[in-house]
Amino acid sequence: MVAPAIAQDPWPSKPIRLVVPFPPGSSPDVIARLIAEPLREALGQPVVVDNRPGAGGNIGTAAVAKAEPDGYTVLFTINGPLVTAPALYRKLGYAPLKDLAPVTLVATSPNVLVVNPAMNVTTTGAFIDQVKQSAGKLNYGSVGAGSSAHLAMELLKNRENLDIQHVPYPGFPQVITAMLGGFVQAGFMVPAIAMPQVKTGQVKALAVTSLQRSPSLPDIPTMAEQGLPGFEVISWQAVLVPSSTPQPIVDRLNTEIVKAIGSKTVQDRLASQYFTPVGSTPAELSARIVSETKTLGAVIERLKLTLD
Repeated sequence: MVAPAIAQDPWPSKPIRLVVPFPPGSSPDVIARLIAEPLREALGQPVVVDNRPGAGGNIGTAAVAKAEPDGYTVLFTINGPLVTAPALYRKLGYAPLKDLAPVTLVATSPNVLVVNPAMNVTTTGAFIDQVKQSAGKLNYGSVGAGSSAHLAMELLKNRENLDIQHVPYPGFPQVITAMLGGFVQAGFMVPAIAMPQVKTGQVKALAVTSLQRSPSLPDIPTMAEQGLPGFEVISWQAVLVPSSTPQPIVDRLNTEIVKAIGSKTVQDRLASQYFTPVGSTPAELSARIVSETKTLGAVIERLKLTLD
């Protein structure tokens, strides 16, 4: 006698947990909550943001990687835990593309190369020339070893054979203070911190680190436009689920999140924070993770950086 098939509830039949591995009020938290509301409306179930901060996003990311692959635990994160963490941490507890399945790239934002006006340069090329002329005498600030701001400058240093010293700070506000005080002369920064200072003339923006100009920063040229083709170190937000999550669930999440990203409300909010809305296929997100892991992993390996 054949046992009767057990009917499964259609997905979703209960609330979905959107895990953000960063604290409330952080950029990924704000954008996750922005996406959660239209996702709730589309799926007909609550989408509850669950902040699980710690270890640079690795704790919450590991929790999702080990969760049941049933579509009820979803990760909303930035590139760090997926791209640089495998090179920075020897005991990570998860392998990004083995334990997680990409859903979609949500939005991207460039770093901005800013300098103290006292440097008296207006282009990236002039900045590079001045650093070479003052080899070992200038400093740049970042928010710590392994951060996007740190790796962007180290990538530039390696590419152009520059000698400029790294000074880490707890956060971007302290980097700005140090730059205004002349303790550091340059740095890569997130636009939300850099642009208010640029607009008042306290620091000068030379370039963005995206391959194309940012729609939110149309007057700032790219590094590529200024003689550094292919130079890209950006911040991005993405959605992933535990590996082995059924493909129909991945596809439905992709469809609904991409649709939410395309709404004017979401796009306007993203633009206000200098993010460019994307909405990608899972394969496109996977390819980005692979590419950036290779590029930035090489920088980390060259610097012999470890954070555990």
